Amino acid sequence: MSDVKVCPTCGAKVKFKIKEGLETFTAVQDEDAFKKIGQLKKAMQKFKDKADAFEKEIAKLKLNRTT
Repeated sequence: MSDVKVCPTCGAKVKFKIKEGLETFTAVQDEDAFKKIGQLKKAMQKFKDKADAFEKEIAKLKLNRTT
C-alpha cells in the first residue's frame, strides 16, 4: 500500500512507494483525493485489525476443540 507523505524536493503531497529498492513519488493532485486516501487507509486498517482478531479467535476455538 502506498503512503502519503510530503515530497522532499518540492513540498507537495505525494504517494510514496518503495518498489524493488527504489523510492517512487506520485503527486496527489487535489486536497479531496488526499483526504480520501487517508480515509481509505483508516478503513483498511480497521478491517485488518478485525480480520486479525477473527483469526486469533478461530485459532483459539480450534485449539479448544482438539483438547
